[in-house]
Amino acid sequence: MNKIILIGGGGHCKSVIDVIEQENKFEIAGIIDKPELLNSKILRYPVIGNDSDLKILAKKYKYALVTVGQIKYSSTRAKLYQLAVEARFTLPSVISPHAHVSKYSIVGKGTVVMHKAVINSNSIIGNNCIINSCSLIEHDVKVGDNCHISTGAIINGHSQIGNDTFLGSGSIVKNGVSISQKKIISFGSVVSKDLE
Repeated sequence: MNKIILIGGGGHCKSVIDVIEQENKFEIAGIIDKPELLNSKILRYPVIGNDSDLKILAKKYKYALVTVGQIKYSSTRAKLYQLAVEARFTLPSVISPHAHVSKYSIVGKGTVVMHKAVINSNSIIGNNCIINSCSLIEHDVKVGDNCHISTGAIINGHSQIGNDTFLGSGSIVKNGVSISQKKIISFGSVVSKDLE
């Protein structure tokens, strides 16, 4: 089984660990976090380094995944993703076996699809996204890079979500709506018209 390292050891990392273990495609070699946490454990996995160790670790491990969460702003996740790319890691998509992802959809590099998420046909999900638990992405939707579609969010058909956008828990996007990049949609919001 291929080994993978996880970049970021907070709450989102713990949820991703559960997805990786259940998907059973990767063995978690360790976690990248703050220097003071070196040699501690997150769940049962050791912290093996910090951000400055990525280039060295890339010589030993082929795969990495950004597991820092995203509340509102994507800047930290985007920066870590870029560091991993520059270190020459391969960033796979990780998809829960309890999610439904249509064979007619595309999920980008470094994107994680959490438990009970649904991505329907002809949808395109960008790189380094979080498609969180119980979210619904309907047919013909485009989600840009570095987006977080939070728990229980619904994006109806033919909608477009720009890069670096945060869609809060329980929010709903009406069909055919376009949301431009770097938007923050609060939890429980209803987006019924384009947001430029």
